[in-house]
Amino acid sequence: MPVDSSALIEEDDGRVTALPLARGQGVAAWRQIADEIEADIAAGRLAPGAQLPTEAKLAARFAVNRHTVRRAIAVLAAKGLLRATQGRGTFVEAKPLAYPIGRRTRFTEIVTREGHEAGGELISAVETAADEHVASILRIAVGAPVLETEMRRFVDGTPVSFGTSFFPLPRFAGMAAALRDTGSITRALAACGVPDYMRAETRISARLATVEDAARLDLSPGRILLVVDGVNVDAAGVPIQATRAFFAADRVELRVAG
Repeated sequence: MPVDSSALIEEDDGRVTALPLARGQGVAAWRQIADEIEADIAAGRLAPGAQLPTEAKLAARFAVNRHTVRRAIAVLAAKGLLRATQGRGTFVEAKPLAYPIGRRTRFTEIVTREGHEAGGELISAVETAADEHVASILRIAVGAPVLETEMRRFVDGTPVSFGTSFFPLPRFAGMAAALRDTGSITRALAACGVPDYMRAETRISARLATVEDAARLDLSPGRILLVVDGVNVDAAGVPIQATRAFFAADRVELRVAG
């Protein structure tokens, strides 16, 4: 039995009006609620980025308990239609961002060009010794000092990726401070004397999100992540960054430039 979908978004003068569900027809209440919300999203009645009412309000609206509502939301989150954020609420996922990868791949430029606001957060930065893999990519000696950074990136406040990068030292001794100040790898590299750089190599794979991944990206565990391994070089062709980034597959559409 269809319900008035607009009532999911606004209340009448602050009153909570129960909306009927079809009972005794073999369709679980949580499934009916999930179907109604999904139909609203498909029809555009719930726009990308829209916030759903709280679990308590939805439970009152459908005359069910909060566990039933929570299960409906979990199913839609697993399908990539909703994003449940601890302490903030539940939101309709935005359409995937077109993210081209080519010789010049710049996160902030790409996001801004698509009409969105880009953001970056430095999670950690530590000096460590290059292992054999990192040393081979950066063309430095095994055990040479490198700066290992972890960053998380946002589009309109929603986390879309996180990743780890390695920068050779002492050349990029000021990289951590620049990343904290700017939240941008491009601007931080410029602050360290590299005004321009190119992507020398990109490899793309995929894996399922772990519990830790899900927490970083506000995802349900088990969702698909796109894994992008890249090597950036300066104008002279010298490797300056070895990076591995994890993108939420439902939020970013990677496009490899020809």
